[in-house]
Order: sequence, then structure tokens, then C-alpha cells
Amino acid sequence: MATSSQIVGANAERSRSHNRQMVLERIRQAGEIGRAEIARSSGLSTQAVSNIISNLLADGLIREQGRKATTRGQPPVQYGLNPSGGYAVGIEIRPDAIFAAVIDLCGGPVVSLRRALSTQDLEGVTQLVVEAKTAIVQHAGIADIKILGAGIVMPGPFGRTGLSGTESEFSIFHDISPKAWFGKALGIPVVVENDANAAAVAERVAGAAGDLDTFAFLYFGNGLGLGLMHSGRLITGAFGNAGEIGHIPVVSKGQTVPLESAISRLAVQKYLSREGITVDSSDDLAKIYAARDPALMRWLDDAIEPLSNAIAVIENMFDPDAVILGGAMPDAIFDHLIGSVTLAQRSVSNRPGRTVERLLRGASGRMTGTLGAGALVINQAFTPRIAAAT
Repeated sequence: MATSSQIVGANAERSRSHNRQMVLERIRQAGEIGRAEIARSSGLSTQAVSNIISNLLADGLIREQGRKATTRGQPPVQYGLNPSGGYAVGIEIRPDAIFAAVIDLCGGPVVSLRRALSTQDLEGVTQLVVEAKTAIVQHAGIADIKILGAGIVMPGPFGRTGLSGTESEFSIFHDISPKAWFGKALGIPVVVENDANAAAVAERVAGAAGDLDTFAFLYFGNGLGLGLMHSGRLITGAFGNAGEIGHIPVVSKGQTVPLESAISRLAVQKYLSREGITVDSSDDLAKIYAARDPALMRWLDDAIEPLSNAIAVIENMFDPDAVILGGAMPDAIFDHLIGSVTLAQRSVSNRPGRTVERLLRGASGRMTGTLGAGALVINQAFTPRIAAAT
């Protein structure tokens, strides 16, 4: 039975961890910032901030960035993240391949690889994940002590649900805890999420959502997923399956269908296949779009109505600062969709004084989910949380 999160009293150790994360987040948001500014914005004393800064410097997570000129007095030292102070491994498990990457503390990609996956056996998949993690860390030339953890992503839903049997799911993990399983196999801290959630976190760490408090990331993978972020935290639901928007019914060409059968990478590939056009990658789609292929343009025209309806639902259900489109599709197609969508007038997001566009383009390309997997680990380092242990 799932339990709701609880607000609990913080012991000294938990408070120290919380305050450390708070300071790191202030530094991340500001880019460069001094101790006094951190103290004012966080509510911590200047002495407490100084102690935390000293520890972060000793750990190599931050570095001095020079001094900020002032009209009087000694210019204060500015601090910023040290990209090489820590690294995260990101691993994406797909039905036909495993992608792995290492990202630095600022979310920048260091190195990546792809390994073909020819088995659906749990032990076989696990072995390939372990081999990919070992190879990617060695290739990056990073000491194990610098690895903060590994993020692992795969398509949802997680567990046995009424959505079981859908094309985009990965069913071999239905009866186990992937986090516990891979934590034991890899021997380092592990975070497990679906690909849409990971992509949303990546946008917060090093993307279009860096300055947004609350946003929705509409992720185009094999299916269609939705990552929801609020105050630096994912909204995951009772069992980790919040955001399975690809399965909601929408009207497309006069018929009621699951959203992802009208809007997703798999949907466009199937449509083009019926037209005699084979598409194996995002690059293939980009070339076809550049040529304004009539079949692809028809699919895009048909996609606008269900996508517009889905965005109206997201806005009115979630009230985000913005809805971000991204994933395994070319930038040009995302730009086409964003420019063609009809944004609902009857929406809580249709309000005067907006400073952010309602619809934005986020990260795209085949590594979006993989880099997002690493970002899950980095985001944990930045996000303060005092909650009951699970």
C-alpha cells in the first residue's frame, strides 16, 4: 500500500544535509553568488553559510569565481559550481538498445555510448547495464570517488497496471524493484524513473526550465510521456506512474484514440511506413521534414488537433509556468508543432503579464532520456528535502 509523504522533524544530520543542498541550489540558480547573498536568500546565518561553503570547497563541488565589484568595502568572493567536482552516470534501457552517458555537475555531457540489446532476459539486460556503466566511466577517465550515482530510465508504466501490454512499456521489471535491483548490481546509489520524468529533470538542471519553478515536459519517445516538476521535485504519483498522458483518449480525425497513437515517434514511423517510407532515426525524420515530404506534412497536420487538446488539459490540470516539448524528434519538427498548435483561450495559462511563453522547445535527440537519467542524480544534490525515510 502506498503512503503519502510526511513532514517530519529534522535531526541535526538531516538539517545539515538540507542546508547543504539549499546552498548548492542557490549557487546553481545564480551562476555566481557571494556568501552574504546566499545568507539573505536562504535565511541561514552568514556563519552557517560560511561553514557550508568551506565544506563544499573542500569537497570540490564549488570553486571561487573571483570578486564582485562593489561601491565600497572589500569586494565579496563569488562562488560557482565546479563542473568537474562530481559526475553522474545516466543509463537508458530501451527494448533494442542501452544508451549510457556521463554528465558533469552542471549537466554537461562528457562521453556517451550505445550498446545493442538483443535479449529481454532480466539477467542479460542487467549484465549489459553493468558493462555499459563500467565502460562509460573508464572511457571518461573519472575516478570512482567522483561518481555521485547512476540514474536509470526506461519507459513506463511501472508495475502491473491496466496499461500493461502497451507497446512502449518494458515489462521484465514488473515484479521487482528496479531501484533495489540495479543498486545492488552497480554498487552505487541509483535513481530510477521513466524517460519523461528524467527528461523533465534534465531541463531543470541544464535546459530551458532552469529558471522555472513549475513546468510540464511533454516527452516524445516510442510513446508519449509527461514529466511534471514543482519546486525542483518530480510529481510522480502514488506508484511512480503520474504523467502517463500517452494513454488518455483524444479525438483524432473524428475517432477517439490514445494520444500516443496520434502523437509520438512510433506514431509517425507507423504512418510513414504505410506510405512506403522507412524511418529509423531522428536524423531520418529531419531529412524528410527538410524536403517537406507530403506524407510527413499530412501527419503533422493531423497531429495538431490532438496535441492542442492535450496541452489544454495539461495547462488546466497542472497550471505550469510553461509546457516544454522535447525528446527523440528533430528540433525542426518540434518548432513546427509549437508554431502550429492552437493554444486554448479557456485556459488558466492564458493570462496577462506572462513573462514566459506557454509552449517552449526543450532538449531533443536520441540521447535526451539518457542525459536525463544522469540529471536525476545531479538534481538530488541540489534539491533540499527534509522528509520521512522510506
